[in-house]
Amino acid sequence: QVQLVESGGGLVQPGGSLRVSCVASGSILSIRSMGWYRQAPGKERELVADIINSASTNYADSVKDRFTISRDNAKNMVYLQMNSLKPEDTANYYCNALLFGRQTSGGPYRYLELWGQGTLVTVSS
Repeated sequence: QVQLVESGGGLVQPGGSLRVSCVASGSILSIRSMGWYRQAPGKERELVADIINSASTNYADSVKDRFTISRDNAKNMVYLQMNSLKPEDTANYYCNALLFGRQTSGGPYRYLELWGQGTLVTVSS
């Protein structure tokens, strides 16, 4: 079964740094793009950053110059380095991927959009 699993969330003080990671596993032939979204209580899910390759990244205005997204294609992983964290960055962070894989053994390969289960980042003193 193809899935995304995040890790690295936690509690950090304002101005601090944190890195969250996500690994894609299962029957995967290729990954088109990976990204991070977040959802704060009472708010809609929003894009934080996404990446196709190191030369093609996209950031929300609210995190530009503070967050950096990167990929390790050999490991099917995506990272989000978060610096200068603010209380308003508090949210559940979800990994997203558009990949070519299959959900069942022997099933067809096709493009799949997957979401991780989320990891909580809390910025508070």
